[in-house]
Amino acid sequence: MRKTERYPVKGANSLWHVYKTVPFLKVVKNFVVIQLARYTPFLGMKTWLYRTFLRMKVGSQTAFALMVMLDVMYPERIQVGRNTVIGYNTTILAHEYLIEEYRLGDVIIGDEVMIGANSTILPGVVIGDGAIVSAGTLVHKDVPQGTFVGGNPMKVIYTKAEMDERRKNDGFFKDYAKRE
Repeated sequence: MRKTERYPVKGANSLWHVYKTVPFLKVVKNFVVIQLARYTPFLGMKTWLYRTFLRMKVGSQTAFALMVMLDVMYPERIQVGRNTVIGYNTTILAHEYLIEEYRLGDVIIGDEVMIGANSTILPGVVIGDGAIVSAGTLVHKDVPQGTFVGGNPMKVIYTKAEMDERRKNDGFFKDYAKRE
């Protein structure tokens, strides 16, 4: 279950109330920063922009691919751990505006997580350390540490124990360990 805070609205749908919930100039600033970061090929510059102007917590050596779209309204509610890869054109949301309410939720992505291209991460989700999210996945609930998930709706493809066993039997990882 996602962890979101719910806020009711009266009258028009919640998106019509958007600038009652978040300041217009904040959205403009966030939009400009996010668009600059989406197109820059410089990984260090992206994380600097996110930390400095969006107040996001981003771990060292984390890489955001081209075209990653962060929540324009509440990017400060997104936290990404160390040595994580966020794939091309992934969307990470910390809000959802519905008909009779809007919801806000922190998104916490752990250390050494791999998010495949074109994935969407919904508000209030925690993705555990070492998890792998397949390309094109809709992450609508928490992802346990070390698991491999994918699809729409998202399903566990391999548990952490199954992933550990696969790595143990994979010659690539055996050879890689010897090189270190």
